Amino acid sequence: MDLANIRNFSIIAHIDHGKSTLSDRILEMTGAVQSRDMRAQYLDSMDLERERGITIKAQNVRVPWKGHTFHLIDTPGHVDFGYEVSRSLAACEGVVLVVDAAQGIEAQTLANCYLALESNLEIVAVLNKIDLPAADPDRYAMEIEKVLGIPAEDILRISAKTGVGVPELLDAVIERIPAPSGDAEAPLQALIFDSQYDTYRGVVSSIRVMNGRLTSGSKLLFMQTKATHEVIEIGARMPVTTPVAELGPGEVGYLIAGIKDVGEARSGETVTTAINPAVDVLDGYRDPKPMVFCGLFPIDGDDFENLRESLQRLKLNDASITYEPESSGALGFGFRCGFLGLLHMEIVKERLEREFNLALIA
Repeated sequence: MDLANIRNFSIIAHIDHGKSTLSDRILEMTGAVQSRDMRAQYLDSMDLERERGITIKAQNVRVPWKGHTFHLIDTPGHVDFGYEVSRSLAACEGVVLVVDAAQGIEAQTLANCYLALESNLEIVAVLNKIDLPAADPDRYAMEIEKVLGIPAEDILRISAKTGVGVPELLDAVIERIPAPSGDAEAPLQALIFDSQYDTYRGVVSSIRVMNGRLTSGSKLLFMQTKATHEVIEIGARMPVTTPVAELGPGEVGYLIAGIKDVGEARSGETVTTAINPAVDVLDGYRDPKPMVFCGLFPIDGDDFENLRESLQRLKLNDASITYEPESSGALGFGFRCGFLGLLHMEIVKERLEREFNLALIA
């Protein structure tokens, strides 16, 4: 794939400013999802996300637009999931910053914007919900210019709900966000920015190829853990997972290498080929600092090992969880867990109960 035709970007915003709705419109307008298959919050795959109407996990998808290939990453807006945003930005060259035209700049708008600036990413600012009666785009465009220094005339005005202005936004992504750089002939360097555990296929990792080519069947070296694995399948989410023969520089996709040990494919890991390995490890991620602590104990004492395994698998998917064993005279053996906030704690407890069928006391 020609590097000049690739654009990698994240959609960032405060909670409820319309990121997932904008992702839905982009999927619809680029033809990635047929109208009959469309549903609200299309990329939010967890039941919890749909019930609460919030994004918890960043999701990536590949879509076509005017001869270009977009890798779009929809990120969470809530402060408790800010770590998800920072990981997603490592796979991008730019961001679309969405601001509600009826509310203006909010706390997470600033926090996410500063994350993008720290990563030297190009920012395309967008005022969303211009169809609302309370919308005041002129006022908030001036506010964005004053606070963030983005010229008011460069700020796009859209309605993600109705689709007004979305094609112009996609054109702006091509014009303003730079194409990725990378050398296809160099040794492979790919960054794992997210992973999840599949009972049948093992660890499924989301990766961004920086240099070299990742081909199906090649033998890989995980540079931090020194583990080696053979590629079983690589592909892209379009948004249905579609296997491909190879991923080149600048491309975002998924990797399955039959990994059963969740510690071998952590986020921030650099993947290279075992035969002609790269010399340098890519910059990983800073470990986040837990803010809220809570003891989790299985109601049935025999479930202690299941809880340990479940926490290991969940940590693969959400690296911001910390846990260490503890015991209580009344409750028996369990874990003292650290979270980034109260909502994060609530979501993790609920995911353990739903996805791993555990009955827990917190």
